[in-house]
Amino acid sequence: MPRFKRQHAQQSSYHCTGKIAIGEDWITIPKMSGRISAVVHRVTSGKLRSITLTKTRTGKYFAACLFEDETEPPVPPHVLRDVIGVDVGLAHVAIDSTGRKTANPKFLKRAQRNLPRKQKALSRKQKGSKNRAKARLIVAKAHEKAANARADFQHKGSKRLVDENQAIIVETLRIGNRLKNRSLARAISDAGWHSLTSKIAYKAERAGRHFVKLDQWQATSKTCADCGHKLAQLPLDIRAWECPGCGEHHDRDVNAALNIRRLGIAALRASGLHVPAPGGLPKTVHATAAAVEGASPRL
Repeated sequence: MPRFKRQHAQQSSYHCTGKIAIGEDWITIPKMSGRISAVVHRVTSGKLRSITLTKTRTGKYFAACLFEDETEPPVPPHVLRDVIGVDVGLAHVAIDSTGRKTANPKFLKRAQRNLPRKQKALSRKQKGSKNRAKARLIVAKAHEKAANARADFQHKGSKRLVDENQAIIVETLRIGNRLKNRSLARAISDAGWHSLTSKIAYKAERAGRHFVKLDQWQATSKTCADCGHKLAQLPLDIRAWECPGCGEHHDRDVNAALNIRRLGIAALRASGLHVPAPGGLPKTVHATAAAVEGASPRL
């Protein structure tokens, strides 16, 4: 049977080329006379190729403008000194191999404070009435506010990771399978793991950084990052454990991030890239001798 589109869902994008233009506060598209007022939030450069219009559930229109600037993308470096591994979680949305933890703001949970009241008011309205349309718009704005806050948080976090490092390694997750857990499905959806890794990936490509996604079957949480001892089982409620092999005390998430970094470095080296050992690149004999000669008071 055919599946009809919802009337108030996000409308299909309108892609247009040809007689299009953009100014400081307007755009023009074919089959519409005059200029359309718009908020151009960044300086444009290059040749305008297309404009794609989209309407959201709250009735807002967005125009995505495609430009061709003929600039070559930056070449990723061959020698990597700053490599970081990132593990994702629920209590902390991102944990990197340096031990830094980014707390999960839980935007959907914060929106749940007044969202049930708005949804209850919507369910009481008569279908097809104007009051129901107003109530639907109120609920849609609440969801949009949470989604925009989550996107802003992820954009800032992903940009920080890309700016501070030359290579970012993450772990591939089967989020669809994890959403089958009815106890954690809402929390996993609120964390937005897939959208976070997607933002890191395209920002890394645009900035000339390396982005590596590891195999999902790597036991990063229950493998000791120091000696490599692997536990048989490690339940989710255990957040810290002590290695039976070397006696090292591990934080579950930080240990996973360290293993992700180690496996990512191995993958980078296998692809022909040079990742120096901790401590940086070794100095040459000539540079060391010159430094000693210049600092020696006897010569």
